[in-house]
Amino acid sequence: LGAARAQVHANYIVAQTEDSLVIVDQHAAHERLVYEALKQAIHARPLPAQMLLLPEIVDLPEEDAERLAAHAGTLARFGLGLERFGPGAVAVRETPAMLGETDVQGLVRDLADEIADTDSADGLKGRLDAIAATMACHGSVRSGRRLRPEEMNALLRQMEATPGSGTCNHGRPTYIELKLTDIERLFGRR
Repeated sequence: LGAARAQVHANYIVAQTEDSLVIVDQHAAHERLVYEALKQAIHARPLPAQMLLLPEIVDLPEEDAERLAAHAGTLARFGLGLERFGPGAVAVRETPAMLGETDVQGLVRDLADEIADTDSADGLKGRLDAIAATMACHGSVRSGRRLRPEEMNALLRQMEATPGSGTCNHGRPTYIELKLTDIERLFGRR
């Protein structure tokens, strides 16, 4: 993405490469970088769990309780500690700390439905990723913040090293590139 040359309107980094001009939305780019780092942290190791004062018993059809129990190891990695509690129920002892106060009954029923449909517990992963996206938005470089040249260049290097950094968490581009030939064409030089 080249070398940072300027920051304009306290939000856009203008960088120059050998054959182009790159304009980076600093907030969108940093948001994506923070999000990817949070996702990597979430999925690299077991998530912290919040122990419930009293286990919450969720009554379910027997086959749903069985499926949840079969996925208990995966769910525990995401901070959801549950176990069979009789033939048609599970006892939830821990919830992902990242979720804060949560509707345990609804979460477990949603996961049971998802596992029945897809034989996967990715719904919890999706919820945690959504929380990570919100945290990334609030924890990233804000629009209007003046950046020093070394901060701008560090952001560009991180973008180059991060897969998916070309779009923000909302699907918008984090940068645009204008090739020198296109710029010359705009000025009638080609």
